[in-house]
Amino acid sequence: MEALAQFMPLILIFGIMYFLLIRPQQKKAKQHQAMVDALRRGDQVVTQGGLIGKVVKVKDENEIEVEVADGVKVRVVQSTIAQVLSKTEPAANS
Repeated sequence: MEALAQFMPLILIFGIMYFLLIRPQQKKAKQHQAMVDALRRGDQVVTQGGLIGKVVKVKDENEIEVEVADGVKVRVVQSTIAQVLSKTEPAANS
């Protein structure tokens, strides 16, 4: 019983750390992954480097092509997208 009483503060600290740090970070990572997976051609995005551009092509190899100026296209790793400024509407099936 004494051994359990000695480890109780460590268990309590780990529990607090889990709920205050680890769990919110996991939720944020899931939201970011969902945002990255939902990228489509025409979306306006901001990269972690601060570049603002329009998605021209979504490639299968975890990268996208972003047009940052007229005729200037750069390849960007999808996970480096920090924010989606504007989404395009899905094409209507008629």
